[in-house]
Amino acid sequence: MATTTSITTTYAGEFAGEYIAAALLEANTISQGGITVKPNVKFKEVIKKVSVDDIVKDATCDFDPTSTVTLTEAILQPEEQQVNLQLCKKDFQSDWEAVQMGYSSFDSLPPSFADFIIGHVAAKVAERTEKSIWEGSTATNGQFDGLTTKISTDAGLPSAQEVAGATITSSNVIAELGKLVDAIPASLYGSDDLFLYVSQNIARAYVRALGGFAAVQNAAGSDNVGSIGANGVGSNGTMWYQGGGLSIDGVKIFVANGLGDNKAVAAEKSNLFFGTGLLSDHNEVKLLDMADLDGSQNARLVMRFSAGVQYAQISDITTYGISNTAN
Repeated sequence: MATTTSITTTYAGEFAGEYIAAALLEANTISQGGITVKPNVKFKEVIKKVSVDDIVKDATCDFDPTSTVTLTEAILQPEEQQVNLQLCKKDFQSDWEAVQMGYSSFDSLPPSFADFIIGHVAAKVAERTEKSIWEGSTATNGQFDGLTTKISTDAGLPSAQEVAGATITSSNVIAELGKLVDAIPASLYGSDDLFLYVSQNIARAYVRALGGFAAVQNAAGSDNVGSIGANGVGSNGTMWYQGGGLSIDGVKIFVANGLGDNKAVAAEKSNLFFGTGLLSDHNEVKLLDMADLDGSQNARLVMRFSAGVQYAQISDITTYGISNTAN
């Protein structure tokens, strides 16, 4: 008798949290610690914002509460989302058997075929979540409003902190990132959790520029008038970078895979929030084997979860290449 693979399984509520976490928290911005995660937001969470004027006054003999404290709030409200897929078991059977037999580069083996399928889909969800974190739009099915989407319509962003963008190359990347650093408020510069969140193309151009062979532009914008740093960092040319951290002018660089080309955001990690209801009763993961129902080799996957982003202080954010339509 031929061996059959039965994969019908259901996880709900808190038990689904492990699988939802694998799907959501592997997004680059989250997994590498680029944003503050609030994991147990069942409906919405109020983020309090405190603003004070000059609180230090000349001393007197009396108690004189003349300073002004203003409390406002931002709402972090994750949106409910779902995945409904129908997969053919035959398409994944050979991969699963290779994993079982050890002919694979996987560090750990999924304990069941169900976990293997869920892991495959979770990677796709993580990729989509990363894009939504930065540039998602709730008007698009399967997305939530991303950080740049919210920032671009917030009239509270100071115009001096909206830096016009350009097409980034290895010739101009240092100068362009310098403009962004220069626009960061003085009260934030030097903060331990201040990052420049940059797109992949900006990061690649920066690494290449520090390799020492990038052409320098003169005042007229002409290339090939010199090179940056001779043979680059450690005289290793473009081989200098082997992974690890990047920084410019004392500010750490974070490569945000979800950011579009030629865009960057300067902000403190503690000012950016990702909310999800990992322990919410709304969470659900189901993998249904259709063999006993219609005789097919199909499996249906259902995932339900919530996700959303928010920032607390718009005045503590500086943007590059992101047009603000509200100011």
